[in-house]
Amino acid sequence: MIHNISSNASLLNTFLSEIRNIEVQKDPLRFRRNMERIAEILGYEVSKHLSYIESEIQTPLGKAIIALPKEKPILATILRAGLSMHQGLLNYFDQSESAFISAYRKHSTAEDFEIYVEYMASPNLDNKIWIISDPMLATGSSMVAVYQAMLRYGNPKRIFIVSAIATPQALDYVVKHLPENTEIFIAAIDQELTAQSYIVPGLGDAGDLAYGEKI
Repeated sequence: MIHNISSNASLLNTFLSEIRNIEVQKDPLRFRRNMERIAEILGYEVSKHLSYIESEIQTPLGKAIIALPKEKPILATILRAGLSMHQGLLNYFDQSESAFISAYRKHSTAEDFEIYVEYMASPNLDNKIWIISDPMLATGSSMVAVYQAMLRYGNPKRIFIVSAIATPQALDYVVKHLPENTEIFIAAIDQELTAQSYIVPGLGDAGDLAYGEKI
């Protein structure tokens, strides 16, 4: 199931407009914070699809019954671009464990590339809920490669994908290659993908905007 959160106007659109804005992008701190805010909103939307159990809470004046999350999801992100979104999710799922995966494009030509996963640090993932964040889903190849790498640490109970911007091509690819119980939460869907697999209008390179240009 794909949830395009910006299909209904909300404050999310303000943060989305700023990460796209070429002038606002000159401030890396603001770019990172806006990515964090977007992830917080998407994480809140994900939380509506988790399982809950009623718990009794003692207050100074009595007892309150509150439905609390039944289990803690694992938060996984793709280095380095996903770090800001990961922090946003961690702000809300503040007792969750984290997994970090390094994935990058290795180009043979300007238009042809393979996805390489070189590094992964992860807790036990078996029979856990996975929330995987990546700012941009251009082709979906990186997300699928990361999912396959994570399988070395266990099989998921359920998967949630959190991303700021995606293309229809990427969403189709992810849906085809991930389990049926995967749900995708997107802040925006852009229709165009260039021959070099960049999203248009997109926002540029999220990792470079957040942490500086690579050499």
